[in-house]
Amino acid sequence: LVLSLAWLGPALGDEDKDEEVVEEEEKEKKEDEVLSDEIKEENSVLVLHEHNFARALSEHQLLLVEFYAPWCGHCQQLAPAFAQAATELRNESSPARLGKVDATAQTALATEFGITSYPTLKLFRDGNRTHPLAYTGRMDSQGIVRWMQRRAGPSATLLQDTDTAAAFVNSQDLVVVGFFQDLRGEAAQAFFEVAAEMVDVMFGVAEAAELFQAYGLSADTVCLFKKFDERQTNFPVDPARGLDTAELTRLLRVHSLQLVMEFTNETSNQIFGAKIPHHMLLFLNKSSTEQLSLRDGFRAAAGGFRGEVLFVVVDVTGHGADVLPFFGMTPADAPTLRLVKMENNHKYQMEQDNFSDSAIRTFIQEVLDGKVKPRLLSAEPPEDWDTRPVKVLVGKTFEQVAFDETKNVFVKFYAPWCPHCQAMAAAWEELAERYKDREDIVIAEMDSTANELENITIHGFPTLHYFPAGPGRKMVEYKSTRDVETFSKFLDNGGTLPVEPPVTKTPGNSTGKEDPSVPGTDESRDEL
Repeated sequence: LVLSLAWLGPALGDEDKDEEVVEEEEKEKKEDEVLSDEIKEENSVLVLHEHNFARALSEHQLLLVEFYAPWCGHCQQLAPAFAQAATELRNESSPARLGKVDATAQTALATEFGITSYPTLKLFRDGNRTHPLAYTGRMDSQGIVRWMQRRAGPSATLLQDTDTAAAFVNSQDLVVVGFFQDLRGEAAQAFFEVAAEMVDVMFGVAEAAELFQAYGLSADTVCLFKKFDERQTNFPVDPARGLDTAELTRLLRVHSLQLVMEFTNETSNQIFGAKIPHHMLLFLNKSSTEQLSLRDGFRAAAGGFRGEVLFVVVDVTGHGADVLPFFGMTPADAPTLRLVKMENNHKYQMEQDNFSDSAIRTFIQEVLDGKVKPRLLSAEPPEDWDTRPVKVLVGKTFEQVAFDETKNVFVKFYAPWCPHCQAMAAAWEELAERYKDREDIVIAEMDSTANELENITIHGFPTLHYFPAGPGRKMVEYKSTRDVETFSKFLDNGGTLPVEPPVTKTPGNSTGKEDPSVPGTDESRDEL
């Protein structure tokens, strides 16, 4: 806007004076509005600032506040869902309300609540502003509504007799019931905490002796009831250790999944949200009766690995077609098996596919025991990979280039679909052009969707790593601003940024430090 006015100024003549007066009046009007503790709404969302924040806390028992930045893409993406959730909660007369704070303008609030990235959501309960609760739910309208409803009312339904218990157990495909002899005891309170977090599952609670007897229990127990696989799974409460909320959550997540999952649009969140460390995948074409029969042996192998390995069937002609490039596969490769180690996305493959349950069990155990090497993807190097200013690396050429002891190698790991990678592409080319005549510096890039490395795991795009010359296979991750001048300072200083003089405080920057989550920094990248 400033640049636009600078260009237009000479042509506008005396009219720009009138605009300045209008702008000044508008500014004064906005300042008057901000100084008031009046609470305005936008699409049912309370618009909050430092002068009305205390009033909002005093008037609303449960207040979920989004701290956002106007330029933040993730905030813009969340806005419609946040507004929809706010409308639903208001329409049902819930004590829970939603509010928002522009953290780039309300720096005092941002500092008070330790806001370092956007969007950040915090729940304030009963007017307490010293210990807000971090939001842990899904970032969609239904997830927000359910998360708030669990905190607005009882997190578990009290079951008082066998009829209400039976009706509750049969009401859903999956429910959890906690049986406790004392609902005010520590174990029951821990159970209520878990129920408040697992908003996608219905929770009930019982203390009546007749219900203990009806379900064959004699001590405090958490029971998972399902209409698939085993119908009832019991998790007894250890009298000495009590009930650990993290462990109970993990057990419920693991046992809530079917023994063998099918990868679909509806199940993908469950599959990846369960946090099971390994996934065993059977790729098949569901239109082939012969291939469908392979599921029997696959299922027979699954029981002994529950919680350690998740078994998943992937239809190569259905929803699973989209993930085939991740494995370097086509539909013609089905049927085939792959095991994925989730912490680093390493993929393991049998020397020759054998679909018997015993062969599958043996293969998995050998992978878990570290006896099988991962199969790493690698594209073929382009013929001109080293003739351009930006050198194009692939899996099979990476080692010889990145760990060349005579070169300092700066590598961009990217994904072709990543908008953040696309945004910095021109800067990377310019950087390479600047250093193309330096014998000791190499600017390179690697498509991490088509190439994998055994000892380097890429979790988001773009990721920038610097490999200094000399022995020792050293690697430095670059985490600063992504522009040519800062890149150059980093390279010219041997892989570190020189110490800069302190930044002068400016309006909207109360810390005197650069905001780590502004566009063009390491914070703005796409996660895998």
